[in-house]
Amino acid sequence: MIIHNTLGGEDQEFIPEHHGRVNMFVCGPTVYDDSHIGHARTNIFFDVMAKYLRARGYSVFYLQNITDIDDKIISRASDEGKKYSDISDYYFKKYLSVMKAMKIDSINYYARASLYVDEIQSQIKRMMDAGYAYETADGVYFHVRKFSDYGKLSGQNMDEIKSNARGTIREEKEDPEDFALWKKMKPGEPYWESPWGKGRPGWHIEDTAITEAYFGTKYDIHGGGSDLIFPHHEAEIAQMRSISGEKYLARYWIHTGMVNINSEKMSKSLKNFIKTADILQKYRPEVLRFAMVNSNYNSVIDYSEQLMEESKNSVERINILYRKLKEINATSGDYYIEGTEVMDKMNKIMDRNFDTRSLIRELLSFISDLNKNLDNMNQESAREAINVLDYIDSFLSILYSSSVNTDNIIELVLDIRNMARTDKNYKFSDYIRKKLQENDIYIEDNGDKTTWWSRS
Repeated sequence: MIIHNTLGGEDQEFIPEHHGRVNMFVCGPTVYDDSHIGHARTNIFFDVMAKYLRARGYSVFYLQNITDIDDKIISRASDEGKKYSDISDYYFKKYLSVMKAMKIDSINYYARASLYVDEIQSQIKRMMDAGYAYETADGVYFHVRKFSDYGKLSGQNMDEIKSNARGTIREEKEDPEDFALWKKMKPGEPYWESPWGKGRPGWHIEDTAITEAYFGTKYDIHGGGSDLIFPHHEAEIAQMRSISGEKYLARYWIHTGMVNINSEKMSKSLKNFIKTADILQKYRPEVLRFAMVNSNYNSVIDYSEQLMEESKNSVERINILYRKLKEINATSGDYYIEGTEVMDKMNKIMDRNFDTRSLIRELLSFISDLNKNLDNMNQESAREAINVLDYIDSFLSILYSSSVNTDNIIELVLDIRNMARTDKNYKFSDYIRKKLQENDIYIEDNGDKTTWWSRS
């Protein structure tokens, strides 16, 4: 298996720290507002990735942090006259609801930053003892220039970093590029007691405190959006390595590309800010998942209605075929499928840096071939094809979920309709078709056999 590592910018063979086990951390949201399409893109990809690694036999512990104490949360709480925890609790619950709706269920644990203040303070103390951090009147800062590898993940040198940091310097900082590990309390702000007075954690420190608590000083995979490479992920590396002495924090760094909206950068000021929940009001989660992985994960996606409609059509083709395959019970037919060979081919594609774009092209080609040969398939071949689609769905999650009881009811309605057709009561049979379609259930007659599928 090959992974493109942001650290170094090269394709590398994937060799986990412990044989057969993968520790994986992905940056979660700051819970002060609803999650948007950019969050969806990142979360869907890493859900597919974790599920694929499990499908390939790895034991994966997938950890995600939740920033539930932050300037943005405090500001929103102040604006609404609420406690910071009321804001973070509310939006964390909404985030979990959206994640469930998107069929993202691979994450083992969501770690809320506010529950790891002891671990955060422990790391800060060790950085200070090692000479990498210092206290000022307004907080504790990391001394960036004392960590010689700062900038290697983002490919920047210290002169570039210092230049970009100008204008943000505070009197309390020793250097403009230094970043906060602990922020001393301002009037009215939430706080925790600490050796440096009342205050709260900086943003970067929560991730290393959480990952050290679960994985130790180093682990296999760190993921997130490409907008986090600098300074957030750069800061994480500096923090952990300054006290661990290890050569790396995470061995492999994987970053997803940004999402544009109709070829424009998504921005609230441009009024093209799209919430994930709003998308799910119009499209099934399977359609959104398909749209987000039908591209290279580190490329920019251009979100549009055209993209979603094309994705919906493709997902429907796959699901219609899947249902037709389950209806095949013929014992004769000369079209044969070797499911294992097809799955091996799919695995080889995914093993090349989780190439979901090429996987989907291969999947749609497979679907087209099956559709052309449905009449020549027997039950054994259909079962082989179903096994392939079930395997692909074990990590793509694009097959429709359905209730067994609902299926039975629909089958009963179709039996009644077929009886009406046999009696040449076409007015009644057409009425049933119309009512089913009004409820997003579509049927197809092939002689005396009827198949159905649903968009809901």
